[in-house]
Amino acid sequence: MRWTHTPPESATVAALMKEVSVSRVLAELLLRAGQNQPEAAAAFLQPTLASLHDPFLLRNLAAGASRLRQAIAQKESIVVLGDYDVDGVTSTAFLVLVLRQFGLSPRFVVPRRSEDGYGLSRSAIDRALEGGKPHLFIALDCGTNSHAEAAYLRGQGIDVLVIDHHRSKEEPLKECILINPHVEADGTNADAAWRNLCTVGLVFKLCHGLLKQLRQENHPVAFQIKLRDHLDLVALGTVADLVPLLGENRILAYHGLITLQEARRPGIRALMEVAGVKPVLGIIPTDISFRLGPRINASGRLADAALSVQLLLSDDRGFCNDTARQLDVFNRERQDIERAITDEAEKCIEQNYLASAGIVLFAENWHPGVVGIVAGRVTRKYNRPCVVLGNEGDMAKGSGRSVDGINLVEVLGTCCENLTSWGGHPMAVGVSLAKIHIESFRAGFAAAVRAHAGGDIAAARLDLAVWLTPEQINEQLLEELDQLHPFGQGNPEPVFGVRGVVLRAVPEVFKEQHFRFILEDGRGRRLHGVAWKMAHRCPPVDVPLDFAVELKWNHFNNRKLLQIGLIDWRRSG
Repeated sequence: MRWTHTPPESATVAALMKEVSVSRVLAELLLRAGQNQPEAAAAFLQPTLASLHDPFLLRNLAAGASRLRQAIAQKESIVVLGDYDVDGVTSTAFLVLVLRQFGLSPRFVVPRRSEDGYGLSRSAIDRALEGGKPHLFIALDCGTNSHAEAAYLRGQGIDVLVIDHHRSKEEPLKECILINPHVEADGTNADAAWRNLCTVGLVFKLCHGLLKQLRQENHPVAFQIKLRDHLDLVALGTVADLVPLLGENRILAYHGLITLQEARRPGIRALMEVAGVKPVLGIIPTDISFRLGPRINASGRLADAALSVQLLLSDDRGFCNDTARQLDVFNRERQDIERAITDEAEKCIEQNYLASAGIVLFAENWHPGVVGIVAGRVTRKYNRPCVVLGNEGDMAKGSGRSVDGINLVEVLGTCCENLTSWGGHPMAVGVSLAKIHIESFRAGFAAAVRAHAGGDIAAARLDLAVWLTPEQINEQLLEELDQLHPFGQGNPEPVFGVRGVVLRAVPEVFKEQHFRFILEDGRGRRLHGVAWKMAHRCPPVDVPLDFAVELKWNHFNNRKLLQIGLIDWRRSG
């Protein structure tokens, strides 16, 4: 792993320290996060809901809010179809809850992966219409490219509203309302704070616009609804969907994590219990990424994601407890399947594709519902974009994940001739194609990645945020770091370099995979650390070393203690 560090100019650091009244370390971290203006840096440290932009700046949002206002006034029937991932599930729950508060009874449906495939498919639509034709059909987290499906609905006299954030190079939908900040975006809004909202964030903006319109009419219910109460759902979808935690995503996630910590929703409280999440200790993005999100996703991967929507909507504690346990069972099953596929995928890469810039993997026995997780694992391990495909009859369907600097949407745009469908974000995409085209797609994908990267993919890089001395590692520094939360995509947790570390005691290996260690600063103060899955690389004692570390709070026996997390080490010099 190649360590890199690019320090900002001392004068710039000093100016920000003075203007924002922060330490040198925090000033350097703010500059690394792109906050080089005092006002922007101060706002970054204190994200407020009041700083959210006018929702009507989003193209078509006013029209979408007006259409919902009409549905409320005329008590129209509505069907909501949301995708089966966490963003789609939380978007569906959010919108259904708000519409219910206005006295409507919207039906909702979630595509079944095995029967309907991805998104706004005809089979999912037909299942949604089994209860009768609605006045309004709303598609969430899908539908941007669904021209034929939208025309099918309009042909039956059904109005269509699509709220989605997936990028597309196709012509925008006609004869329906499309709210997507990436479609026909005004060039002046390229860096807008709301540009990278995921779908649940867009639903928040839509409901904000709806409330603004209805409050101007003095609608009594509009004054009773507090969108802040639904920010737990926004945080779940935003963090799980890997959108950048910057701009309005940062604001919504920051306040959403606080709402999530309150665990007022029975379904979320039950999910936290089975996942081992303790809200009293605070909720951080990794609780969503590794505990809550995978369980919400598990039903959509292996069964029916409508179960997760029902969990978020329900006030029945018995139902919530039973459903959360069922999702936990699904998640364990998903983990078993995923581990087996990951082992096979890694062997395949080692034997066949180590020299390839971009990797496409497929096997007849791989479950398409878990290949996205496998793609993420092998992408991180081999540091190159990977697409992992599972078997669905004559088709191969799956997901791709990328590395920093490689935009998968742009890559696929140059090698998509054999894909029946594809879409997503720069770091994560979904694809499907006929099996007979896998080999040609594999070659085209590798060539497209190489061209996009300008040659071979560089070795894995570890960017150090700041070099510290052991004396600087203390509780005060960690409290300063808390102001930079939430960490995630676009706002990564800082990795610090520490030079000249000398271990005096042999690290203690535990569970055969990890080790604990103790280092001392120049004053003899002992600092405790842990290295996960690094037992095969225990550092030597009595030798000067450089450490790359993360700094975290460790909650133990009702105490909050500083803990060093070792990421990598090397011999000094």
